[in-house]
Amino acid sequence: MNALLEMQGISKHFAGVRALSEVTFTVEPGEIHALVGENGAGKSTLMKVLSGVYPHGSYDGAIVFDGEERRFGDITDSERLGIIIIHQELALIPLMSIAENIFIANPPGRFGVIDRGAVHQRTKALLAKVGLDEAPDTLVTDIGVGKQQLVEIAKALSKQVRLLILDEPTASLSEKDSAALLDLLLEFKAQGIASILISHKLNEVSKVADRITVLRDGRTVDTLDCRDGAVEEDRIIVKMVDRDLEHRYPRREPQSEEPGIGEPIFKVSDWSAYHPLHGERQVIRHVDFEVRRGEIVGIAGLMGSGRTEFAMSIFGRSWGQKISGRAEIEGREADLSTVRRAIDAGLAYVTEDRKQLGLLLAEDIRKNVTLANLPAVASSQVIDDLQELRVASDYRSRMRIRSHSIYQETGKLSGGNQQKVVLSKWLFTDPKVLILDEPTRGIDVGAKYEIYCIINELADAGKGVVVISSEMPELLGICDRICVMAEGAFVGEFPAAEATQERIMRAIMRKGEQRS
Repeated sequence: MNALLEMQGISKHFAGVRALSEVTFTVEPGEIHALVGENGAGKSTLMKVLSGVYPHGSYDGAIVFDGEERRFGDITDSERLGIIIIHQELALIPLMSIAENIFIANPPGRFGVIDRGAVHQRTKALLAKVGLDEAPDTLVTDIGVGKQQLVEIAKALSKQVRLLILDEPTASLSEKDSAALLDLLLEFKAQGIASILISHKLNEVSKVADRITVLRDGRTVDTLDCRDGAVEEDRIIVKMVDRDLEHRYPRREPQSEEPGIGEPIFKVSDWSAYHPLHGERQVIRHVDFEVRRGEIVGIAGLMGSGRTEFAMSIFGRSWGQKISGRAEIEGREADLSTVRRAIDAGLAYVTEDRKQLGLLLAEDIRKNVTLANLPAVASSQVIDDLQELRVASDYRSRMRIRSHSIYQETGKLSGGNQQKVVLSKWLFTDPKVLILDEPTRGIDVGAKYEIYCIINELADAGKGVVVISSEMPELLGICDRICVMAEGAFVGEFPAAEATQERIMRAIMRKGEQRS
């Protein structure tokens, strides 16, 4: 079969740093071809070359599409041929309607006048193709992330897509929405539309991909054919990280000696919170919770169970209203009424959204590391540049942040290294209790392992660590104890030795049955 796309010997450098080296990559008509690799392996760079974000002349090598060499000057050139890329950060305008978002660049009309009727009808037809029954005039801000992802795909279909590129499309989706999106890709495949799927979720990749290409350090390592049988995840991982991960998670052996797991270091009692916009809606319901010194406690639950809302309401009342309850740190009542007071009391919270809420992406590593504890690098309220330099350099070394210097712009780091910068920022506050909300979302398996090792080190140093995660295998692999949340309340608790995915789900389902 003739390839729809051939990328031949693609090389790309940034300021002397090699991002891609002689990469070869092909896609056949109607194929779902997965592209995997660690953060920084070159996946997104390769796709930006393909889509024209990096124009011809800024890289070496050739792009052949439909049997002809193509030289894209920008993204509009690739879109004219039906090559459409959907980035992890969706390019939708929240306060515009679905129809306006889909046809913002090229609305149907005559003589410069937009045909509103045609926009409405074509939007309805496109939404039907992706399985959405929302009205075309619905504002994007009023629909969930999973539906927004489908709007992006409908937008791609409006451009007569032939090759659809999806960069981490399920990173922020629930299991149900993820499954629906993968089913949609299979439907497109049946219609002859080819897809390139970039994902760190190897179980999803194995489910739908016809072939899997592995990139490592900007080079093509291997292409695995899945059409004759599923490829084991461990085989993919070994290709990605160039080492045998005998265990996905570092060995967790809580010490019996000090600092080890000890007395409760953080405790909340009868904690409640109401929705910030709908004051009559109670979201967190009389929660009792504790974490002991040197302990890693996981919080499991489905999307909407209240895990993040609980964590944010504790951390300086960052979320909610009419918040009530008592909090103690090291046996003394703690004032958590503001973020500053929560930090001063010894609490730190690593948000699930590191790009929007955790980092200043336009600032360098140095500024981000010291951001939450500026008094520690200041003299008479003036930042001591030399002290800031020492602190940032120390954390860059300790956390193994891969960058050319501490002056590198944080937004240009890989996802795993951005997460290490966020962790550094909060560790510099010297917290007693660290809450990690989805700490490995959008991070490759190699970087995940490093984050897990850091979590272990924090617990071994006597910190109390709380991990909120939607990945139950992750919680089972790294936690000493797992609490299960449903509908704003804890509905189960298991020591690590007794916890299983089935028992956790059973606790969640029992809560649903009681409600019905």
